[in-house]
Amino acid sequence: MANIHPSAVVDPDVQLADDVTVGPFCVIEKGVSIGSGTILANNVVVGRNTVIGKNNQFFSHTAVGLMPQMLGWPMDAKTGGLVIGDGNAFREQATVHCSMYEDGVTRIGNHNLFMVSTHVGHDCVVEDHVVLTNLVALGGHCRLENGVWISGLVGVHQFVTMGQWCYVAGHSSVAHDVAPYVMISGSYPTRIRSINVRGLRRGGFTEAQQDAVLNAFNRLYGKKKNGALLATARTMAQEEGLDDVVQPMLDAIEKTSQHRHGRYLELFRR
Repeated sequence: MANIHPSAVVDPDVQLADDVTVGPFCVIEKGVSIGSGTILANNVVVGRNTVIGKNNQFFSHTAVGLMPQMLGWPMDAKTGGLVIGDGNAFREQATVHCSMYEDGVTRIGNHNLFMVSTHVGHDCVVEDHVVLTNLVALGGHCRLENGVWISGLVGVHQFVTMGQWCYVAGHSSVAHDVAPYVMISGSYPTRIRSINVRGLRRGGFTEAQQDAVLNAFNRLYGKKKNGALLATARTMAQEEGLDDVVQPMLDAIEKTSQHRHGRYLELFRR
């Protein structure tokens, strides 16, 4: 039977695995499901229709699955849900909002770390092994692929896609899609600086794969650059023997070019 502190408020409709811990003054709303091994510290709020997997940690004063921050929305507006995978850690005052669409979900994958006062906006998708450092804020509808690492005090514009194993330096402002594997910094404009070598190593890329990414980076952005970025990417995509790890870089450049502000997901606004 779940360990629920007497001061917690848990809706009768909530489904808790037998070894879930719910700390003092937590609030869990209707339609929530929480999997085995998950721990809620004190003062955690879980909004309705949130599905939480196994072995997640919610530190004090986190709030997940609540209404999006939308001007003029009534308190009884019909919204969607939030789905959280396994092995995530949400540190103090982290917030994640549910989907703004009744048939939609905000989605968090597995083994991610959301540090103090981070925010994930409505309808975002955060894949696996992502790290958001203190005070990072994601606007709605963003997509963070595997292994993205964002340093502190970074703001990410709505509808931005961030490619796998990329890295954002602290105090940056991200307003356009980010290609996989690169390191970026700065604000208006953000600039690509180098390859995220540490991220590639964390991701288990072989030496040969790392060399392929570095060579592609130099042709696209670096010392071997020759011509416009999109044209170079399209030329590389037609070459024989292209390493599979390079293809996501080329795909990201192609997709980003399809929107005038460089945010591919904007094409799918409802």
